[in-house]
Amino acid sequence: MTSSTVSLSSPLTLPCGQVLPNRIMKSALSEGLGTEEHSPDDRLERLYARWGAGGYGLLVTGNVMVDRRFLGEPGNVVIEDDRDADALTRWAKTAKDGGSPIWMQLNHPGRQGNPITTDGRTVAPSAVGVTIPGIPAPRELTDTEIRDIITRFATAAVVAEECGFDGVQIHAAHGYLVSQFLSPLSNLRTDAWGGDIDHRARFLIEVVRAVRAAVAPGFAVGVKLNSADFQRGGFTEDESRAVVEMLSRESIDLIEISGGSYESPAMMGKPTTASASTRAREAYFLDYAATVRSAAPTTPIAVTGGFRSETAMSEAVTTGDCDLVGLGRPTAVVPGAAADVISGRTPVLDSADLALRLPARLRTSPSVKSIEGALDLQWHTDQLHAMGADQDPDPRRPLRKTAVTTIKRNGVDAFRSKRAVSVATDQKAALRKFRRERLVGRYVANPTVLALRKLGVRTHLATELETTGRTTGLTRRVPVAAAFDDGGAWIISQHGERSGWGRNIAADPEVRIMQGSTWRTGRAHFRHDDDVAARMRTFSSNAILASLNAAGFRALQSDPISVRIDFTD
Repeated sequence: MTSSTVSLSSPLTLPCGQVLPNRIMKSALSEGLGTEEHSPDDRLERLYARWGAGGYGLLVTGNVMVDRRFLGEPGNVVIEDDRDADALTRWAKTAKDGGSPIWMQLNHPGRQGNPITTDGRTVAPSAVGVTIPGIPAPRELTDTEIRDIITRFATAAVVAEECGFDGVQIHAAHGYLVSQFLSPLSNLRTDAWGGDIDHRARFLIEVVRAVRAAVAPGFAVGVKLNSADFQRGGFTEDESRAVVEMLSRESIDLIEISGGSYESPAMMGKPTTASASTRAREAYFLDYAATVRSAAPTTPIAVTGGFRSETAMSEAVTTGDCDLVGLGRPTAVVPGAAADVISGRTPVLDSADLALRLPARLRTSPSVKSIEGALDLQWHTDQLHAMGADQDPDPRRPLRKTAVTTIKRNGVDAFRSKRAVSVATDQKAALRKFRRERLVGRYVANPTVLALRKLGVRTHLATELETTGRTTGLTRRVPVAAAFDDGGAWIISQHGERSGWGRNIAADPEVRIMQGSTWRTGRAHFRHDDDVAARMRTFSSNAILASLNAAGFRALQSDPISVRIDFTD
């Protein structure tokens, strides 16, 4: 079939012999619908029944992790063995009943592992942390651990095949572990797993070989690869083309092109730059994809990111710049997007306009854009959860509701693992609960407050409290939310009298608190009779931030107490 006769409805035969019924792929969207045991359940079945009937040539699942110690986010499904074979089989069958083949995306988060769900420190090629506030630095993997992870990818692929999935996609993009090995910014190793691009690509190639050797010849093996990570000194387009050429020699059935990482989130629809060609052709990475044809002339190429119109999608496959068009976020709102586009019922897919209602001076801040990008992803996740609950997507869902559900979804109870050893005493349970709460404060809440201060927000949700250490006698500053009045300020001790600064003020109530740009002196005392929930709602006149603040305490299920500071200066 020549490119002039190819259309969106044309089938595509892959190197393994598998035939995709058309050229529109539902790309991976992390669903977050796994159980507390990291297993699939009927929510995923309901969601994929919608997509399975949506007319796609291929469905690719969201992140399925290969090691339950390291999760990218709460709700990840994990495959380490066949313990969930029945549920996995139902998941695959539900999707395929609608006529679309389904591949499982396999992943390891590496240093992007969630710090609260991770069992111990995160791991990475080198002990280099991400430049995201609150995410701790990882430890460097040993050679033995690297080889174990390679085996885990192969094991998960075998289970996926046995349970009826048609293929797997190895996630080598968006800053996750495989991508970390590829980038010279995160891979500083000097052994056989680091150095030049040939050595940095070794981990990916070894994963591909292990998976291919473990599954049947007709089972598809794909790779999701960054065109670049869009960071100075990082993984470049030239290096990406070199990796594509290596993959073309490894019996790969499909290479999906994406880009960026959570430090530079081009994959969220926010590439650092957009050429005139990109704007005209919609897809962020299509120009790059067209240049890799010579590197992999016989390997099918998919491009995901930015496609919205039937015209742009058709042109991409007709010209041969790519073989498959990937749709991600549009499928969260229109589950039948492929059928709608191919039939002509929907020539242009709508894009949700998601933006925080903030002052103009904050709108261009990189931090604000990053927050908006994260909320954008979570808003679309809300749509997946709605379909998992047998509801319809809500294109008009307010972003402030997503801010609240994001906190609820990432609350401490969402991370509770059934692997934890049962304890008999309430005292031990309370200690574990406090430690989890403290982790959220240290790695989520406190960095968020500091980031808001850097944006110029100097009252209500972003200020600092200075206390005197009860044992050291030294001053200690912590970020807090506060509500000021003429005589003083109200703050909330999230962990009651157990918090470090709460114990400090119990020992010495003389404190200082930043009001705007001025340090004020005062005397603090706990107010057990105050309505904490009502007090929290007074901390911001912004509905989104007020709801987010209140939801944070609810999600943590901590034991907050109001604290009154009376000014003495």
